[in-house]
Amino acid sequence: MKILIVDDDKNLRKVLVNELSDAGYEVSQADNGIKAVQLIEKEEQDVLLLDLNMPGMNGMEILKQLRELDIPTEVVILTAYATVSTAVEAMKNGAYDYLTKPFQIEELITAVERAYEKKRLLSENLLLKSQLKRQTERKKIVTNHPLMLEVLETARKFALSAFPVLISGESGVGKELVAQAVHDSSPRSEGPFIPINCGAIPDTMLESELFGHEKGAFTGAYAKKPGLLEIANHGSVFLDEIGELSPVLQGKLLRVIENGNFFRVGGIKEVGVDVRFVSATNKDINKEVEEGRFRQDLYYRISSLALTIPPLRERKEDIPLLVEHIIKSTGMFKNRGISKKALKVLAGYSWPGNVRELQNVVHRSLFLSRNQIIDEDELPADMLVGRKTSGRKLGDIEREHILKVYREVNGQKRKAAQILGVDPKTLYRKLSSYGIKE
Repeated sequence: MKILIVDDDKNLRKVLVNELSDAGYEVSQADNGIKAVQLIEKEEQDVLLLDLNMPGMNGMEILKQLRELDIPTEVVILTAYATVSTAVEAMKNGAYDYLTKPFQIEELITAVERAYEKKRLLSENLLLKSQLKRQTERKKIVTNHPLMLEVLETARKFALSAFPVLISGESGVGKELVAQAVHDSSPRSEGPFIPINCGAIPDTMLESELFGHEKGAFTGAYAKKPGLLEIANHGSVFLDEIGELSPVLQGKLLRVIENGNFFRVGGIKEVGVDVRFVSATNKDINKEVEEGRFRQDLYYRISSLALTIPPLRERKEDIPLLVEHIIKSTGMFKNRGISKKALKVLAGYSWPGNVRELQNVVHRSLFLSRNQIIDEDELPADMLVGRKTSGRKLGDIEREHILKVYREVNGQKRKAAQILGVDPKTLYRKLSSYGIKE
């Protein structure tokens, strides 16, 4: 716990510094309000012991300034002139408690501990809010395929270390689920698991999301905001599509991975965190490094332990199991089934969008199905056409399917990507390879 004593009484400060240091706290001191605010802006304090009556900037003015600066410090007022009105005013301005001089050191320590507990609970509340939705929606990895079982066993072994993990694989194969499995099997499993999609957030916003920002750091920054790295402290951060990071953010991320320290946007005070990094990409990162788009030193840092998830077309034996799981997980349709003919059609398809696309197809068929059993004629028409093209190359079938969906939505790329169950950037690259720019 970091405590700052602000009092113009030199002897009292000396006594409090000695007593609180002996009690195991990290103690700083200031003899006036201006110095106190400068110290707090430079390094956050957990608890502030504040005298109300001081020359220059008095305690009440300091309280108001702390509130304006949005500094998350709990304040215990120390005063020899306590009245009901001053106590009420101090509480209105954000003070946690107040003590009347003279006081017993045990009384002070109790007040300090309670103030610190409040600060800690507020931080935990932020964390719990960020985790609640995720905990209720956590998904299970469903597989019986040897390739995938080997990946999961390797993930469990990797989880026991603190080294960064890099997960590679096509869009939709379940990289986030494997990242979650790494976290859940690790000593950090009780801590937060914070996913960040590096490809879905513009660079200017992503920096603020990752590192947080200070009040006034940019237009619209009306208050200080902790970043996701701070919220993930003592847990794991999942950086999805890390290959999309800009060179500037790559450099800043490298520094955090190396020493656990960073600056908030617009900040001058270093923040330290203890997090485990799990990254994922659907790009060939080696190629990105060779062509100068990804830092080699960052690549070496994030890929200490590497995993590759096989695409669905290489483990089609999992399709019946996955379909059953998807149906049972779909609320009002959990008692539905699927015919053997329909399963045969699904098994014969190339699945460019992998498990995510399979999930979309099953959900669509459940809503359109007229019976309790999904039959083959209730699957997307292009899948049925694909059955008659078994002599053709897989890439040609995939191309035909993507272009068909693209035409059906009148060239709306995001809508086509959603139907296919792939990341929009994956679709853009596919269309570009077919010579389609607009």
